[in-house]
Amino acid sequence: MGFILAIDQGTTSSRGIIFDDKLQIVASDQEEFAQHFPASGWVEHDCNDLLTTTLSTCRAAIAKAGISAVDIAAIGITNQRETTLVWDRATGEPIHNAIVWQDRRTSEMCQTLKANGHEAEVTERTGLLLDPYFSGTKLAWILDTVKGARARAEAGELIFGTVDSWLIWNLTGGARHVTDATNAARTMLYDIREGCWSPQMCDILNVPMAMLPEVLDCAADFGVAKAEFFGADIPILGVAGDQQAATIGQACFEPGMLKSTYGTGCFALLNTGDSPVTSNNRLLTTIAYQLDGKPTYALEGSIFVAGAVVQWLRDGIKIIEGAAQTQALAEAADEGQDVVMVPAFTGLGAPYWNAECRGAIFGLSRGSGPEEFARAALESVGYQTRDLLEAMQADWGSSGKTALRVDGGMSASNWAMQFLSDILDAPVDRPNVLETTAMGAAWLAGQRANVYPDMQGFAQTWALEKRFNADMSADTRDRKYAAWKRAVAAAQVF
Repeated sequence: MGFILAIDQGTTSSRGIIFDDKLQIVASDQEEFAQHFPASGWVEHDCNDLLTTTLSTCRAAIAKAGISAVDIAAIGITNQRETTLVWDRATGEPIHNAIVWQDRRTSEMCQTLKANGHEAEVTERTGLLLDPYFSGTKLAWILDTVKGARARAEAGELIFGTVDSWLIWNLTGGARHVTDATNAARTMLYDIREGCWSPQMCDILNVPMAMLPEVLDCAADFGVAKAEFFGADIPILGVAGDQQAATIGQACFEPGMLKSTYGTGCFALLNTGDSPVTSNNRLLTTIAYQLDGKPTYALEGSIFVAGAVVQWLRDGIKIIEGAAQTQALAEAADEGQDVVMVPAFTGLGAPYWNAECRGAIFGLSRGSGPEEFARAALESVGYQTRDLLEAMQADWGSSGKTALRVDGGMSASNWAMQFLSDILDAPVDRPNVLETTAMGAAWLAGQRANVYPDMQGFAQTWALEKRFNADMSADTRDRKYAAWKRAVAAAQVF
């Protein structure tokens, strides 16, 4: 029983990963699922797609590893955050598609709440801003829109959860309706200072508190996955939202340590220790992880579109067939062209928080082509990261060039990471293991199952694969970043 099964349920795909007792990946499987866009700015998933792809990838990973369920000591789950599901407590039937974190349908609701003076209280209690990104307004929309939903919720017939809760509820046969502190902290319903669901926030959003799951530590007894799914009962012992799991997987356990994950979006987290730091630059105050009942806090900056901009090059304008092509195209781009892309396809995240902004491209000429588009797409991620880190440094009171630990699919691109270091004028560290999100979930479950070492022992296993150091002149850096700032300003005016 030296193996750990990590479930990584993401925005565009689900994955099952088997780790051995040395925290090495021995097998994995991945499956994409459909994205649904019923209206402009709306993004949904079929709730059952999230479950069925999770089950199939886990079974495939177990088979590829050549093991059986009895060899697995525990399951760790990491998941796309803020995505909102409501289902029948008795039957398990969802009453609506899952509303994805990227979805902007509650923009008007958020504006109304701001106009009514609620944002200060939202920030004080939850550490968040009034934005459609978070689960609370999505849940309120479902209750207000699906026929009969509010009455059924008030009667105790419906329950709410983020993706982790949905998976656990199903894996345990409906026995456990639970979540962890990191996912709860992203709902706009959880008081991160008091460590409980907030009656005041539930009242503001008109959400019945009986719908909400029990909140546990990140390493806890979440229930037992029934034998019918994998062949034997397996305890679920670790859960964290994907960005917090990556923070754990990057061993960012000391205050001041910083990581950035490049997946569909980009998310930078700065460990601030035992005390929540209130941002003056429209960053989020959140829970990085909670162990033994003690929360560790973080400042977070969220970029809605990072890897998704490469998907747009592939699926939207069809100038590439695969993500790997972007590096070669970027390298071949005309240095004389300053094409700037603002990928605000679903609005701008931190530090702008403009839900209404949409994407734009500036600086086009007759000579602009796929090479310039690819370079502008990759550069946009670096620019947005700099926006986040400058805001973090201002809030944290640090002006030093702290090394940034990176992970996620886009971090595999040497070109993108070198540009990131250049535009930040700071070191960028890429670890040996890029699967830090899954590793974080695996470590949470494995250390509770006594398979893996404690926090200090785990931190010592972190290993550097490559450090990128800035190699861009200050004049070029300043010129390019100034062009980005002008482009962002112009995109928000349009």
